[in-house]
Amino acid sequence: MLVGIPPVLGPELLATLRAMGHGDEIALVDGNYPALEHARRLIRADGLPLVPLLDAILQVLPVDDFVPEALFRASVRGNPALADPVHEEMAAVCARRAPGFTLTALGGDALYARVKNAHTIVATSEPRLYANIIIRKGVIYPGKIDR
Repeated sequence: MLVGIPPVLGPELLATLRAMGHGDEIALVDGNYPALEHARRLIRADGLPLVPLLDAILQVLPVDDFVPEALFRASVRGNPALADPVHEEMAAVCARRAPGFTLTALGGDALYARVKNAHTIVATSEPRLYANIIIRKGVIYPGKIDR
């Protein structure tokens, strides 16, 4: 355990978040997602639901402000206009931890393609359907690092 680091962020995930560079993307996926098949790098977060893990990651990972969209979620039955309660929970976490960023819904094929290209996939035990989110890593500007 570390001071100031959420305990759901295990050593492998912390090392990965630190190793990612600007523009790299990390996908957090639900328990139904074919993570092993799609991952370039896979981190198992067995037993963890997605929303608390998302909250913890956004406490330590900067979101990319060089692009118009940096947060992406799955859509219900491939329709970006539809949202489930889990999407509302994700949006609330993003609004609190990454204010000013919009959570963009992606249709099925677009989401799958983006997840497959992600730096890392984190496979959670989230039981709810369509509970998948992608975060594009940003930069920490000089003078913003705690010493």
